Amino acid sequence: MLEVSPLPRLFAIVPAAGHSRRMGRPKLLLPLGATTVIARMLGVLRRPEIVETIVVIRPDDEPLRAAVAACGATTLQPTTAPPEMRQSVEHALQAIERKFDPAPDDGWLLAPADHPLLDSAALDPVISAWTAATRKIVVPVHEGRRGHPTIFPFALAKEVFSLPADQGLNRLLQVYAADVLSVAVASAAVVTDLDTPEDYERLRDRRTS
Repeated sequence: MLEVSPLPRLFAIVPAAGHSRRMGRPKLLLPLGATTVIARMLGVLRRPEIVETIVVIRPDDEPLRAAVAACGATTLQPTTAPPEMRQSVEHALQAIERKFDPAPDDGWLLAPADHPLLDSAALDPVISAWTAATRKIVVPVHEGRRGHPTIFPFALAKEVFSLPADQGLNRLLQVYAADVLSVAVASAAVVTDLDTPEDYERLRDRRTS
């Protein structure tokens, strides 16, 4: 009898260790519609294709830890706050490797927490493209702009740790350009982030209009 290969697994990584300095207050706990920025993001990521969602936060951020736990996601709090997104991703990748022993065809989905309008319409085509081509780096593109969430194969996870100290994750898209699969997405949510009070007012108006 032939063995059936297990389907590739997908893990979500949400870097959320920033200080919200440009916002002037914790942006991920701001109300947005009937919920908060972080709860809305985690609700969108709660879907059967995603085995686990890991949210990387600062070790002193108890309010965000409680909010993430209430949403059913996994909180990861390194003893030292990650200075950049890349370090948050490294901590999450190590946690996934310890717990799940991922295969090269498994994937990790990078979803920065400050993309508050992310919804199923934006996420569906990205996950569908990855399901059909698990060894690719899948990047959503809206009107010529690359955005998030981006899905990477675990075959490239070790490359994150090998990047030069001054390089971010975008370097992987340059080095492995031949493996990048761009997916056209109609939703502007993939390129809409939240950094300033002005951003928040625009997003809140959009959610209530």
